[in-house]
Amino acid sequence: MLKRLLDVVLSFFGLLVGSVVLIPTIVAIWLQDFHSPFYIATRVGQNEKLFRMVKLRSMVINADKSGVDSTSTKDPRITRVGQFIRSYKLDELSQLWNVLRGDMSLVGPRPNVKRETDIYTREEKRLLSMRPGITDIASIVFSDENEILKDSQDPDLDYNQLIRPWKSRLGLLYVDNHSLTLDINLIYLTAVAIGSRERALASVQKILVKLGAEPELRRVSRRTDKLVPYPPPGATEIVTNRDAPPA
Repeated sequence: MLKRLLDVVLSFFGLLVGSVVLIPTIVAIWLQDFHSPFYIATRVGQNEKLFRMVKLRSMVINADKSGVDSTSTKDPRITRVGQFIRSYKLDELSQLWNVLRGDMSLVGPRPNVKRETDIYTREEKRLLSMRPGITDIASIVFSDENEILKDSQDPDLDYNQLIRPWKSRLGLLYVDNHSLTLDINLIYLTAVAIGSRERALASVQKILVKLGAEPELRRVSRRTDKLVPYPPPGATEIVTNRDAPPA
């Protein structure tokens, strides 16, 4: 109940204050190609229920028809205005509407496309037991996801091999330990990360220690070492085929 109250109050005021930036950005998106400034993305929510997530459109029209779900900073589908949107996470600010509606929460595992949740392991399916969020521990640790994939020849496969294993583990850690205090802390650190990612990552380490995270997860979450392929939680093999769940 308190979590939902926090969601409603902060998302309402967030949209109110954010309108100063959102409205000019919406106009700029429309002026670049005279198409809708919004991209309505179908995502998998709590208990695997599909919902329509509102995002500011950062790509060219019909970009989703390419069949590629993961993007990099060099993705040619991203528009000039889209680069600005992604740099300042404005597409996530628009998702406060989904929080206000009850589709999402301010804090929770990030929502994914059905093609990805279909290949979740049984362990990863627990990520769908609660409302997805705008931010969480993984959102701070992997805030540079596009940069990680910038030189990738297959962004979707590299995402599943390099990012998903740890993103899912961090999401599961949140599912098992979520609290109002943790939510407030993560909202604060998400804001801190915009100005100082290093400071935010240092604070995340303290959270991981407090939550009893495994040493390997803490090591990767420092983001000082190169990411290497690793099996997702609940699997023993690295993902090599995105069309089937890993063994």
